[in-house]
Amino acid sequence: MLYIIATPIGNLEDITLRALATLKICDYILCEDTRHSLKLLSHYDIHKPLVSYHQFNEKERLERIVSDLEEGKTIGLISDAGTPLISDPGFMLVAECQQRGLAVTTLPGASSPIVGLSLSGFSPTPFQFVGFLPKKKSELVEVLEELLKYPGTTIAFETAERIQATLSALCELEPTRKVAIARELTKRFETVHIGTPEALKSGDYKGEIVLLIEGAPQHNSPAFSKEFLQSSVEDLSKTLSTKDAITQISRLLRVPKKVVYAAVHKG
Repeated sequence: MLYIIATPIGNLEDITLRALATLKICDYILCEDTRHSLKLLSHYDIHKPLVSYHQFNEKERLERIVSDLEEGKTIGLISDAGTPLISDPGFMLVAECQQRGLAVTTLPGASSPIVGLSLSGFSPTPFQFVGFLPKKKSELVEVLEELLKYPGTTIAFETAERIQATLSALCELEPTRKVAIARELTKRFETVHIGTPEALKSGDYKGEIVLLIEGAPQHNSPAFSKEFLQSSVEDLSKTLSTKDAITQISRLLRVPKKVVYAAVHKG
């Protein structure tokens, strides 16, 4: 049996009794960083072999782990913090187990995206979780453009080193959209900062960050004729490239980019 076991995201007391009992019966435990996980196990006087399992070795260790499961071993899968597979290794292993008919179950527990959502004050339904945002600015902007169209709350992971770049990109795209920066959740210095990207970008944010973006305002986009869209893009194209002009018109008029593109290229 493979047990997917959620662990605390900061406060060591945020672990279930079922998780502790299961960790004690495992033949071994898969974890990202054995040194990090050893602190949790030692705190609860659990002494089991730890096997390093992370994004750089999960493919090569997959067959051995599956073989052990087929032989009847009990294996636990944990991440450094929170619920495994949420932007952490384990997807390939679980998929392989499901394909081979091997028993898998999950022990629910802490999850920083959900904790951040509950603290943000943003609408909890619907919401989408997108993991880590791209590092390259052009890719980041492209992704944010799509995320900002979502009617519900968007949840993403960010790092202290990159949060300023993301806030700056949001300032360019949607300067008045409300966002929340939830950092060091469940830990001593837990804080949640809520405001516009412009208001928050001057802050100094350290530690692990969950970024939440409020959903797009819901109203019907006005209908624009193809001729009007084409003329608008042509006017902007005097100072911008056609591609950038299409993007700007899409933003300003809240019309899907593909609609503006079609009006320009098909007349």
